[in-house]
Amino acid sequence: MTRHGNQRTTVSALVGSAVFDAQGSLLGRVREVAVLAGEPSARVLGLVLKPSGGRGGASGEMAPIRDLDRSGDSLRLLPGASLHPLPQDPALVLLERDLLDQQIIDVHGRKVVRVNDVNLEWEHLPDSHLTLRIVEVEVGLRGAMRRLLKGLPVAAVERIAGRVTPSVIPWEFVDLIDPARRVRLKVDQDRLSQMHPSDIASILEELAPPERQALFESLDEEVAAETLEEVEPRLQKSLINSLDYEQVAGIVEEMDPGAAADLLAELSEEKSEAILDEMDPEERQEVEELLEFSQDSAAGRMTTEYVALPDTAKVADVHAALREFEGDIELITDIYLLDEKEQIRALVPIVRILLAGSEEPLAKLPHGHLVSCRVDAGGRKVAELFDKYNLRSLPVVDTDNKLVGVVHAEQVIALLREQ
Repeated sequence: MTRHGNQRTTVSALVGSAVFDAQGSLLGRVREVAVLAGEPSARVLGLVLKPSGGRGGASGEMAPIRDLDRSGDSLRLLPGASLHPLPQDPALVLLERDLLDQQIIDVHGRKVVRVNDVNLEWEHLPDSHLTLRIVEVEVGLRGAMRRLLKGLPVAAVERIAGRVTPSVIPWEFVDLIDPARRVRLKVDQDRLSQMHPSDIASILEELAPPERQALFESLDEEVAAETLEEVEPRLQKSLINSLDYEQVAGIVEEMDPGAAADLLAELSEEKSEAILDEMDPEERQEVEELLEFSQDSAAGRMTTEYVALPDTAKVADVHAALREFEGDIELITDIYLLDEKEQIRALVPIVRILLAGSEEPLAKLPHGHLVSCRVDAGGRKVAELFDKYNLRSLPVVDTDNKLVGVVHAEQVIALLREQ
């Protein structure tokens, strides 16, 4: 008699299970669990069988889940049902081959883990066909123990494994990368793009090179650019190595100009020039100007993305400038006021502007302490100024005392880490 309701099982428990025809003859034993990527509710398509010893047939035959009846732990085909050939679909995923022992990205926990087992759930409602769906993946000792004890009665294995605290990831939080076949299960680019770039960078560093490359190439240009700024130069070169010059140029254009210049400075002159040739003229000019400076100088560490206004501007002008600002707005801590010669006359902390009325002249607001350095100041000098004056940002001026860039605290932290 068919058992109604829900019941849990696992891939390790299913593999090796017997499947019978409607008359009770053994058809074969389960060797794989087939899923179509993108299938709604993570439903399992069917069970791939290894034929029984006395029976012919191809080893790629599949028993569709909807054509099965489950009575206790026994599985048999419904009357009139038959085995189907395994679909030749690029989206087909075999859970034991493609998921067990594979690295996956837990986008919820922001880490790379290895799959030890997959938890499934049978469901057979009255007047409805049988279904089997993926619930979660086991990434802890419990799943590993189930597989270690495989061959023992399932009930005994569950009693032993049940003593171990589970470590699972709900299926909706899982992103599987299979670089060999470029199959991805439940890829959620929205969740990836919401992660902090440093978390994505950490994940990339944990992955093996093929998986790392597959993940990086799946990111959009903006997220890829932010992530590239967070990884070491060696890994930066590795990530862009397989991309064509146009793809790299698109990512570099989204990077902070200073970070972009640092990246290109690490490449061969030939490759750097080829990437620059693919960039838009305006972005290319900014990066080329920064490439002229030593990486250990203030100019080599600065960004050209900052907000500077005439010293006659009002608070409303700041709001307009920030709306049009295309850089990382979270780094803007001060607004620089320039005279007619583009020399810095004052800086106004952004918090002062937030508290002022829109028609208030910026020159009349409380100013921050103005500290600057020349373009040729060394990295040590820049770090000393940040430490001495507890700076959040440091304006960089040329020999005519004109503002040409800004060094932010994160660039100084990166400098200190390198040293």
